[in-house]
Amino acid sequence: MKKKTSKAMKTFQQGDVVGRKLKALPDGVATVTGRKRLILAHGENGHSHVIEDDEAELIQIGERMLLKLAKAATVKHEEHGPITLTPGIWEIGRVREFDWLQNMERQVID
Repeated sequence: MKKKTSKAMKTFQQGDVVGRKLKALPDGVATVTGRKRLILAHGENGHSHVIEDDEAELIQIGERMLLKLAKAATVKHEEHGPITLTPGIWEIGRVREFDWLQNMERQVID
């Protein structure tokens, strides 16, 4: 009997933060903007989406924020359950919503 294996997570969402796994760093000039204690996003009530890992790096390429993990790491937030990400390159973004009554798009704040 063939053993079932779970597919590695390719996307995640924790509150207003979303991420998707990339196969490689995109083209462009990469600037490391953080190491060890990485704040992926600040919330409206002072809480933050954070990864604490000595080998993790937050990288900016143009407008894109990327997370480079040499090993599995956990995203933590005071109001959400932890999410463990596999090693690799993750593109980090924020959830956006459209208000049809005001005909405008805005970033969701958690």
